[in-house]
Amino acid sequence: MSTISPSLMESVSHENRKFAPPAVFSSAARVNGMEAYRALYERSIADPEAFWAEAASELHWFQPWECVLDSSEAPFFKWFRGSRTNLSYNCLDRHIEEGRGDKVAIHWEGEPGDTLDLSYSDLHREVCRCANVLKKLGVKKGDRIAIYLPMIPELAISVLACARIGAVHSVIFAGFSADSIRDRVLDSEARMVITGDGGYRRGKMLELKKIVDEGVASCDCISDVLVVRRGESHPVDCPMQEGRDHWYHELIGQVDDICPAEEMDAEDLLFLLYTSGTTGKPKGIMHTTAGYQVFSYLTSKYVFDLQPDDVYWCTADVGWITGHTYIVYGILQNGVTQVMYEGAPNHPDEGRFWDIIEKHKVTIFYTAPTAIRAFMKWGDQWVEKHDLSTLRLLGTVGEPINPEAWMWYHKKIGSEKCPIVDTWWQTETGGHMLTPMPGATPTKPGCATLPFFGIEPVILTEEGDEVDAGILAIKKPWPGMLRGIYGDPQRFKDTYWCKWGGKYYFPGDGARRDEDGYIWILGRVDDVVNVSGHRIGTAELESVFVEHKDVAESAVIGIPHEIKGQGLVAFVTVIDGCAQDEHLRKELVAMIDKGIGKFARPERIVFSSDLPKTRSGKIMRRLLRDIAEGRELGNTTTLADPSVVEHLQSQFQDET
Repeated sequence: MSTISPSLMESVSHENRKFAPPAVFSSAARVNGMEAYRALYERSIADPEAFWAEAASELHWFQPWECVLDSSEAPFFKWFRGSRTNLSYNCLDRHIEEGRGDKVAIHWEGEPGDTLDLSYSDLHREVCRCANVLKKLGVKKGDRIAIYLPMIPELAISVLACARIGAVHSVIFAGFSADSIRDRVLDSEARMVITGDGGYRRGKMLELKKIVDEGVASCDCISDVLVVRRGESHPVDCPMQEGRDHWYHELIGQVDDICPAEEMDAEDLLFLLYTSGTTGKPKGIMHTTAGYQVFSYLTSKYVFDLQPDDVYWCTADVGWITGHTYIVYGILQNGVTQVMYEGAPNHPDEGRFWDIIEKHKVTIFYTAPTAIRAFMKWGDQWVEKHDLSTLRLLGTVGEPINPEAWMWYHKKIGSEKCPIVDTWWQTETGGHMLTPMPGATPTKPGCATLPFFGIEPVILTEEGDEVDAGILAIKKPWPGMLRGIYGDPQRFKDTYWCKWGGKYYFPGDGARRDEDGYIWILGRVDDVVNVSGHRIGTAELESVFVEHKDVAESAVIGIPHEIKGQGLVAFVTVIDGCAQDEHLRKELVAMIDKGIGKFARPERIVFSSDLPKTRSGKIMRRLLRDIAEGRELGNTTTLADPSVVEHLQSQFQDET
């Protein structure tokens, strides 16, 4: 294995399994073969404005556009300039007008087992009432509204209500700390927070209102806090501040259910969504109306091959971009039925997700590799108790999936009959960028495969030369792209247009292109280790460990090494009931020797019951580096379970 260049990543993957879409799936798919995919893709690249105009014509517009793409102020691109539309209208009113009002929009299930079905007409009514409550409290077009709610119907309702009247929503995952709320509220200058008294997680009621109270205590911009009552059957202490705090259920009874949708300009701000920044200050990613509307609609339609009778379930939270695009806007624009679930995947037991799929006859299941590895760790018996035969399509999102986790998903959940769409995209992109077309693309375990329509990826060196393995870049603008970082246009340019003279969008990931032209994501450029001159993405190293039948998950980090430059430390989570001993260590080292080479042998392998993860399921390698290098731990408030990192720190020190 030769090193391409000192400045490039080197791929160590040897994955060559390939799975064609089942013929029965392809025969009824929207894109029914590679010839159909290539024809659409080539048209989208050759004449993108005509392609996106045709897609947009399937939606409702109060006023048509003057031009599809305006590049005059690049990189601040504008899409569908001059048009006027409304996303809430396209998610709701359009379906009612076309006779689909009685169709179920959301099958909602709370963690304790309470349920609610909302038709498109029901959802429209509740969104209009919520919008009227906001207007009653003085909310106007352009006002920023922070939303801190559990996965209850009012979360989707409040998002759509903001879009309906032109307010800008900033959803904050209900689990973030008071400090995180404060930072986001102050940066966006939000005038209101919509929250709940609490929300269920693993059988406990999280006291959300108390966290909000602490977070906004010093935020003079907040004039109102609207509180949804979730704890009616399990009351929680919920102090209400007179003049500022309002019960949602009380105000909702004082308004009617008619609220015309505001006509929004194409580039009116739709939402802010904050992502972590390398400087520590969260970035307020800006998404505007028309371009995001079209991109979320079309990616949902084609990537999930949405059909009228589908029951779709994305297990993400609306607090993340996946929930914005592939629970709310993209899915509802397509008029399908979906499942929305409030709680944890292992409450009351590890079979909860499979029970929900069986109960609601889910046909499309979209989840994260982190969740899939947890399912593997819990054991196949939880899957085997349930009938998952209604599933016809699976998807993964959030990070590259290890090939062996992909195979488990394919065999155990998909029964080897469901195509898997392994989707690569970001908060900043608004929707899918690299993804298989389920009825067309032969898939490879762990590979995002090919670009979505209109997306032109390239792989470059630092100097801008095209190579087979290097830094991923996007050549042309696309409708769902971010429009900036709120209040900081220079940071937007410095972060995403800082390389190659600003000619390409820089997503921050390494990638390689294989002999079939497929693109493999190698992980973040800053998650690269340099071992004896070999620059390797940690994602590929981690996949080797997960190939072992007893391993559920792994995370690899680099530490300073006086000879190699960097050495490797591997944190490995073992499947429940399997031994964590020296024999397993030797087997894992042998797998590295065979799969990569002896130069990549880890200095240490640390076994753990879990890894430190954010509440969106991403492994916090920064904290693992702190542990391995003996530094004081950084901020742990965004972790799903802070005790995990404390246990690992103690274990690491004990073994040293």
